[in-house]
Amino acid sequence: MVPEPIALDGDPGALARELRSLVPDSGSVRDAVAEIIAGVRAGGDRAVREYTRRFDTGGAEPGPLVVTERELDAAAELLDPAVRDGLMRAAENVGRVAAAGIASDTVVALDGDSNAGAAHARYEVALRGVPVASAAVYVPGGRAPYPSTVIMGVVTARVAGVPEVAACAPPGPDGDIHPVILGACRLAGASVVYRMGGAQAIAALAYGTESVTAVDVIVGPGNLYVQEAKHQVLGQVGIEGFAGPSDVVVIADAETDPELVALDLLAQGEHGPGTLVIGVSDSRELLHEVAERMSEAPDTGAIRRLVAVADLDAGLALAEALAPEHLELLGTAAEALSPRVTRAGCLFVGAAGGAAFGDYIAGSNHVLPTGGAARFASALSPAHFRRRFSEVRIGDGAESLARAAAPVARAEGFELHARSMEARIRQNGSS
Repeated sequence: MVPEPIALDGDPGALARELRSLVPDSGSVRDAVAEIIAGVRAGGDRAVREYTRRFDTGGAEPGPLVVTERELDAAAELLDPAVRDGLMRAAENVGRVAAAGIASDTVVALDGDSNAGAAHARYEVALRGVPVASAAVYVPGGRAPYPSTVIMGVVTARVAGVPEVAACAPPGPDGDIHPVILGACRLAGASVVYRMGGAQAIAALAYGTESVTAVDVIVGPGNLYVQEAKHQVLGQVGIEGFAGPSDVVVIADAETDPELVALDLLAQGEHGPGTLVIGVSDSRELLHEVAERMSEAPDTGAIRRLVAVADLDAGLALAEALAPEHLELLGTAAEALSPRVTRAGCLFVGAAGGAAFGDYIAGSNHVLPTGGAARFASALSPAHFRRRFSEVRIGDGAESLARAAAPVARAEGFELHARSMEARIRQNGSS
């Protein structure tokens, strides 16, 4: 069922907060996740398997934690040819877009006066980027297999230059990972694949067990338990963000086909309970037609809301306040808003392609900031797998810099900092 359209009559931020409050908060599972992480740190493989039996396989014995190379090869061979072609096309597109996002090393040459009347001194600061040594991609299992997430995570890590890229996914009642996920792991180039999911998988990847090697970075979407576990291990490992539950805002003008609006909202609703799908328009007639079509679809547990606005500028203001994971602009008037969008995980402009293209094949990454995090966070990219650091070569600039910085160090009470810099000043007859 889709409720009657809400009218945005006042503060867009207030309505955005009201809509966001409908999504369950990961704090509700905080204590349970802390217990699981502690259990894995103490019990290693045994604890991971015990939690897997309890939460994933329904009591059935899970397969070995590490998937063998032979099993990965067999899964890749058994992929439906059309699925294989789609995954390969997605991998190519995601790889090309990811490669374009790698920042090159840069050297900044700086000049400074060593003292009054002296020649310019020169020094350099180089900005270097290097990949982390290892990373892991969490692939959700639950409602359905997600081979597309394998592509988004593993391919991006590989393009970033990460030498060891693990993947993991929860096994089902048969004790194994869905074969399409295993096949995708082989195509994408995962170094190792683990049969595990949930908070226990995040704990194992962060701290290591007898069979699971700890990694430097963990990425990927997941349920409340997975996201809360990522919160709790942040600092032990790098985390790209907290992806999930999904959300989408579709802003459509009166000219838009209501069938497309309804389909795009329902498509994101397939991600299940907690998913926030918001349709926005300045046409109540359009919204009523969208509601009629959405009401005919099965209830997936997604939170469905339609919002009537006085004009599309108000719709954009609401979207900016929500900072959605996916933002679609459909119809000529709505598409004209695109240059003004600043808060969205990924922006889709035009009726020719909605967010579903980004979920699979467009080349943009579908691991996106959710829960309003698009205010400050970005889509998964090679930057999440690479470190930037400075390489400083002072050279002839030592005297100039020391004379400028030593008084600041002393003002902070750090005498030895000042003396460390001053020790580099060449003895040229002045003190």
